[in-house]
Amino acid sequence: MSAVLRVPTLVLRGMEADDLSAVMEIERAAYAFPWSEGIFRDCMRVGYGCLVYQQDGVIQAYGVMSVAAGDCHILNLCVGPQEQGRGVGRRVLAKMLDLARSLDADTAILEVRPSNRRAVSLYQSEGFNEAGRRKRYYPAGKGREDALIFAKSL
Repeated sequence: MSAVLRVPTLVLRGMEADDLSAVMEIERAAYAFPWSEGIFRDCMRVGYGCLVYQQDGVIQAYGVMSVAAGDCHILNLCVGPQEQGRGVGRRVLAKMLDLARSLDADTAILEVRPSNRRAVSLYQSEGFNEAGRRKRYYPAGKGREDALIFAKSL
């Protein structure tokens, strides 16, 4: 008797209001200073590109970006802590950049904490280059943390 190989169902789709409880659970688990549910609702309301990545019906990651005047600004890309390091963030990022290109963006920009080494490594490996620094941009346990500004031509 041969073994049956079960292939997981992977879906990347637009974020909906019904997704927010799962998104907030990941946001709170991944970040010491998470976005509020209201921020996500506002992003969806104004038409930002809001995506969720799910496997077998369970949301594992999400991304939020705005596209205007030829620029894509990646505002949030988050992978649940238990899924980090498995290529999920890379897949979501690739889909976000594809969507940005389809909306005629020619540059992608984002901010990232220098202390988030896994994210910095991902962005660098995907062709983003450091373009600057925003001093004291992020809240931190003891004061504020700078943000690295990364950019990539699309």
